[in-house]
Order: sequence, then C-alpha cells, then structure tokens
Amino acid sequence: MHQIELHLRGALERQELSVLYQPLVTLASNTIHSAEALLRWHSPVLGGVSPATFIPIAEQRGLIVPIGDWVLETALQQVSQWRSGKDPHLQVSVNVSPQQFDQDNFVEKVQSKLAHWGLPGEALVLELTEGSLLVDLEASNTKLAQLRGLGVQVALDDFGTGYSSLAYLRTLQVDVVKIDRSFIWAMQHEGPTFVQAIVQIAHHIGLKIVAEGIETVEQRRGVQALSCDVGQGYLFARPLAPQQFGALLDQEDWASQRRTP
Repeated sequence: MHQIELHLRGALERQELSVLYQPLVTLASNTIHSAEALLRWHSPVLGGVSPATFIPIAEQRGLIVPIGDWVLETALQQVSQWRSGKDPHLQVSVNVSPQQFDQDNFVEKVQSKLAHWGLPGEALVLELTEGSLLVDLEASNTKLAQLRGLGVQVALDDFGTGYSSLAYLRTLQVDVVKIDRSFIWAMQHEGPTFVQAIVQIAHHIGLKIVAEGIETVEQRRGVQALSCDVGQGYLFARPLAPQQFGALLDQEDWASQRRTP
C-alpha cells in the first residue's frame, strides 16, 4: 500500500492517469445512451494498477479530490467534442467520491466546469453511492436538488451493496438507479425477484434503471424482460479509449451489429 501511495502522489502531474469510456445502451433500441468515464492508472514503475486498488488509497490519503476534479474536467471536455461532432444528445457519467461531494463548493465547481465547456446540465450524470449520501440525508438532498436544478442528473451507483433499502429510493433526490452487477449475476441462480422489486418501485416513482455488469445474452434478455431501461457491460463493449469510443459513435450499423435476437 505504501508503494502505491508513494507513486500515486504526483501521478496526475506526471500524466500517468487516463480516462476510458464505457457505453451505456438503451435496451429497447440497442443504441448508445451515454458514456461512463472510468479512471485508469498506468505507473511506469508499478505497471497498470487496478482502480479497485488505488482509488480507496486515494480516498484514504486525501488524494481523491484533485484526481476527481481532473476526471470531471476531462470527461466534460470529451463529451463537448462528441456532442459537437457526433451525437448532440450524448451524456457522460462521472463517479463522485464522498470527499468530492462533501466539498462546500462542489455544486459551484460543477456549474463552472459545465459553463467552461459550453455544456447544458443535461450532458452530465453524476454517480454517487448510497453510503456517501446517507451519512447526512438532509444535507445530501439539498445539494442533490441544487445539482438537479442545473439540469444535471444524479445516479445512485451500485444499488444493493450498501444500505440496500428500497425505502431510500423515495427519499433521495436522484434520477437513476444502477443495479449492482452482483444482483444481475445472481438472477440466474436465485431468480429475478429482487431485481424485479427494484425496477417496479423505481419506475413507480419515475426513476430510470441501469443494469450493470451484463456479459451474456441471457443476462441481457433477463433484464430487458424486467423492463430495465439501460444496460452496461462487456456484452456491449469494454471501456474504450476516447478515439475508440468516438469510432463506435461513427458506426451507423452499430445497433444492427450488436442487436441480440
């Protein structure tokens, strides 16, 4: 851990960090709905380091705020280019750490970055976990309402892995629920009951559902049968470099190539 922390300090300045983009796909039409920005780190000393390893260390050591700000800036710059030249309605999703969200000026930062790149709030989806929002529910909802007032959408990420209470869906100021991949995979052994309950309640209160971690045709069929709105996972595409994602947007026959029977 010490070695990772040592090399992570300064990784941003040394331009060792990069952002990949994974498509989220509208299941009904099999068209690209949005792109999730995913942070990657390749150290010249350590090689490629998994985000599951270095992001918790960045959070523990107080490094995540400048890194998170850079990811947000990079993602907004990229989506502004794509919206200008390829898809004027494309959204980008960016993960937000609890430390970022807790900043007093976080909403102002988001507003400033959107304005800098000439983007409407609708171009951005901010992904937060249950745990980061429920520490102080009232304060979180105030900030979420301010973000949504800018037109920014808010997604509850990895739903089911934290407090896992469906009751919170009625309370939190969010627009999207992302069902954790573990529940998508469990459907084949345990049945669809839990996922079905999430979808029904979320849709009842006007939320959109994203099913994460779809890797097989059977999983895709299963979540589509439950009326999930959007899918994400290796079945559609792995995280891609910006030029690769841009090429995907250029493929007019992408939908027909990827459509599953």
